[in-house]
Amino acid sequence: MITPAYVRTMAAYNSEMNRRLYDAAKRLGDAERRESRGAFWGSIHGTLVHILWGDSQWMSRFDDWSRPTTPIKESDHFVEDFAALCTARDKADADISRWAGKIDQAWLDADLVWFSGAAQREIRAPKRLLVTHFFNHQTHHRGQVHALLTAAGQQTEDTDLFLVVPQMIA
Repeated sequence: MITPAYVRTMAAYNSEMNRRLYDAAKRLGDAERRESRGAFWGSIHGTLVHILWGDSQWMSRFDDWSRPTTPIKESDHFVEDFAALCTARDKADADISRWAGKIDQAWLDADLVWFSGAAQREIRAPKRLLVTHFFNHQTHHRGQVHALLTAAGQQTEDTDLFLVVPQMIA
């Protein structure tokens, strides 16, 4: 079972890993970031945008953020301008950390009910499972971006959770 400490740890990891990936992506030109590299969301830019889109979608359910109007199949175009994407990512990470700080076990133990556009039906699931999915989704796609950046000759520093946020390990 996940705990509030897990949520805070993963929010800290999320924020730091995004900083590292974005720092590496900033060393590339815009054309290099947008180059189709065979990833599911095409490019480094498209994958970074999809991660933000997914975070926004889940946080609209968890913390009343505005729900993205961009459909999932176009989520790699949610934010076109890289500078705007960087600003939105920084804000999202700060807001995710703020949200994580107020999570308690009772909230995690409750169910969430929402209409899933992807499944085209109402879904009920434990919030603890959905929060795990939320962080797993980020990690999955950040791994793709990490591979794309590495192939483009960019380094991102260490990615191991226990080295990135050692102060959070309990």
